[in-house]
Amino acid sequence: MKMLERISDYAGKYMACIALAVAIIAMIIPGPVSAVLKTSYVNVLLGIVMFGMGMTLKLSDFKVVFTKPKAVLVGIAAQFVIMPALALLLVTVFQLPPELAVGVILVGSCPGGTSSNVMTYLAKGDVALSVGMTACTTVMAPIVTPLLVLLLAGQTVDVDVASMFMSIVQVVLVPIAAGFLINRFFSKFAAACEKVLPLVSVTGISLIIMAVVSANASKLATVGLLVVAVVVLHNLLGYALGYAAGRMLGLSKAQMRTLSVEVGMQNSGLATSLATVHFASMPLAAVPGAVFSVWHNISGAVYANLLARTAASPADHAADTEKAA
Repeated sequence: MKMLERISDYAGKYMACIALAVAIIAMIIPGPVSAVLKTSYVNVLLGIVMFGMGMTLKLSDFKVVFTKPKAVLVGIAAQFVIMPALALLLVTVFQLPPELAVGVILVGSCPGGTSSNVMTYLAKGDVALSVGMTACTTVMAPIVTPLLVLLLAGQTVDVDVASMFMSIVQVVLVPIAAGFLINRFFSKFAAACEKVLPLVSVTGISLIIMAVVSANASKLATVGLLVVAVVVLHNLLGYALGYAAGRMLGLSKAQMRTLSVEVGMQNSGLATSLATVHFASMPLAAVPGAVFSVWHNISGAVYANLLARTAASPADHAADTEKAA
């Protein structure tokens, strides 16, 4: 068990490198990879990742909604306004074809990613706020995400809001709820599993990346640089505007760092899953989500390190805490 825990710890620390490595492998040998990993497995894999997230949640994680309502409301609004708006702006500026455009819009319309909680910790942000924001936006996703996709892409492609709602409930809410209940009623078992959950998450996301990249390897060779450019801009602008929103609305420095990371890092696994299921006739729609999964773990690790270096001194932190209270 200790060996498994060490492997899990290693996987969590080097997730960015692992995600990049599996993407390269899937590009180099797409045939063998796609023969083993079908895109139809994406939903199951995402469900496993969400189940692991649920096992880490407690009722106390939602307490932040009542103790720091301003920060939570600002975060939710920023998440579901900034990233969708940036997605629409980028697909318009770069004149992306419908397949790629709907994929970018899906990424922008999704809730915050689970990796954001780890990056917030590394950035010396407000981890409780990060967990609370991720939980809240994830719970809201079945309603908000389909409506945003309909609003932003409905004139270009057919968007089945009801079907998308059910998909998010099935692959996100149900697994999270199941994990949450296990943590609630079988806390000792959940605590024993907690140290290996990073390995489960990294494995699930890595397999999703490999499935999507291998299935679209030939098309990625022609549009890959364009997709990477849009994804990188989407992510970096999300960090910048998230931080700016926190500063403009008077949040503490720790909360600004948290908001920046939360806004910039999306649940790209969900975007990939929705693209695979609901836009199956447009295979490239799943590519932006897969590329985002790789990139945001790389940028998140670097950005969190930069934020941590500029974190306030202990005296400033005390004043910061008083301001956030």
